[in-house]
Amino acid sequence: IMHNGWLKTEYLPPDSRQKTKHTFYICQKKLELYFILVEPAVPGNVGSVARALKNMGFENLRLVNPCSHLAPEALMMAHGAHDILQNASVFHHFSEAVSDLDFLIGTTAKKRRVKYNYHPPEALPEILLSKKSLLQKVGIVFGREEHGLHNEELEKCDILTSIPMAVTYPSLNLAQSVMIYAWELALLHTVGSRKQSNAHASGAVMKILKERVHLLLTEVGIGPDSILYPRIMERLMLLSEEDVHLVLSFLKAYFASK
Repeated sequence: IMHNGWLKTEYLPPDSRQKTKHTFYICQKKLELYFILVEPAVPGNVGSVARALKNMGFENLRLVNPCSHLAPEALMMAHGAHDILQNASVFHHFSEAVSDLDFLIGTTAKKRRVKYNYHPPEALPEILLSKKSLLQKVGIVFGREEHGLHNEELEKCDILTSIPMAVTYPSLNLAQSVMIYAWELALLHTVGSRKQSNAHASGAVMKILKERVHLLLTEVGIGPDSILYPRIMERLMLLSEEDVHLVLSFLKAYFASK
């Protein structure tokens, strides 16, 4: 069943006692997912991440100022995913690694900023679904093994996500965290295609939206250093496609009247 460009499928577990159908949405449009590791310090962890991505059908790995990701330890832990390591894109700075992405998801173990919403992994497919054709390139960022992402890196993310844990001091290693998110995001694998030109045009819509809202906010005195600014920008990125176009129409009329 098609639903807004997505293929809707239902699965009934073989256990006859289980009567609940599980509904999945599989993207029929081109959506590229990039997994980004920021300053990973242990080669074995990078190799394990590559293996996790391979198992879930992903291939786009980006590394920011990493350790030796082709070290013997990394290759050993990759086990069948050497191509993921060898084709990984390496960047010196975080900003370079995310500059071409339409939507950025930041992962964090600790909810350090209570004014933000922290979405669980299973909520991410639905959030991306609400964007429909507006996105082409989506990135999900994982921080350093010891202390995660810096605040300035979190500020660059459109939304934040955290894995709910049953213990007070959660402890998942890097590869385990990546596997959990890859498992959830695997539902968004592309099984169809669309014209590249349309993909670039739709991806630009979200960037235009952020740029115009930024102009409006700074005009009324709400700059990037304001407490309200990141909160507004985060909520902005949760808008559905219809609401995005509605806000853009309003902004167009506003700036045209000046």
